[in-house]
Amino acid sequence: MSKLTINSTLRMNSGYEIPMLGYGVYQTPANICEYVVTKAFEAGYRHVDSAVVYRNEEPTAVAIKTSSIPRSQIFFTSKIPPRGLSYDRAAAQIDASLKLTGLEYIDLMLLHAPYGGREARKGAWKALVEAQEAGKVRSIGVSNYGVQHLNEMEVYIKELETERGGEGKGGKIDVGQWEIHPWLPRRDIVEWCEKRGVVVQAYCPIVRGKRMDDPVLQPLVKKHGKTGAQILIRWSLQKGFAPLPKSVTPSRIAENADVYDFALDAEDMKTLDINAYEPCAWDPTVAGLEE
Repeated sequence: MSKLTINSTLRMNSGYEIPMLGYGVYQTPANICEYVVTKAFEAGYRHVDSAVVYRNEEPTAVAIKTSSIPRSQIFFTSKIPPRGLSYDRAAAQIDASLKLTGLEYIDLMLLHAPYGGREARKGAWKALVEAQEAGKVRSIGVSNYGVQHLNEMEVYIKELETERGGEGKGGKIDVGQWEIHPWLPRRDIVEWCEKRGVVVQAYCPIVRGKRMDDPVLQPLVKKHGKTGAQILIRWSLQKGFAPLPKSVTPSRIAENADVYDFALDAEDMKTLDINAYEPCAWDPTVAGLEE
């Protein structure tokens, strides 16, 4: 990988570029969201990750629209709610999000979790594909899908191609988003995505601050003179992921973006190659196909 900078991007299957470093607004109250997103823009972020269930799409969009940064240089993500997936609900939600935000398009729309059963997932995906074709959404993907769900999706992408009359009519997964960090590397999912050119986004990249005193991390903090959060964000970037750190503290928002004046060497990366499965958030990847 070429030298990483705050402007580094990854090319998606859609052909669009996604900034590697993102700013997450999960659990960010709506009444401060515009302010903290603006602070993130000032710190150099150009990628903001929201969702319908976060209830802060609108103030995030206000920050985007009132910024002096051209809209084309800001990447905005939202997500279809995880409960009650269906074709009709997903299609209606995309229109509702566009109306609520006042944006002409959404850069990336994800299915938030693989709940509802096969027909619900297939229908919701079809709605994303149609929205992408209509220019409402530029890129599409999934969040929290296990390998079993991803394999299933390949089947119904083929089915949609047949139903809709041609190769490519079933859509392509541009992005997948999961909780990923050294204590939850999800190697099986990452390998699945890498084989298909799917960009991997990593939420909870700093493990909600729960591992800052970990004996694996502390020597790297001392070696590089960086915070534990900066080490973990750098690890994610060097893995080729798009990490989504979140904070509502302006100094930490800036600190989390200050990760381009050092690099982890091969030995550092090996140190963080931990064989663990320790989620700090919810884990829908383990859901059955009928859930």
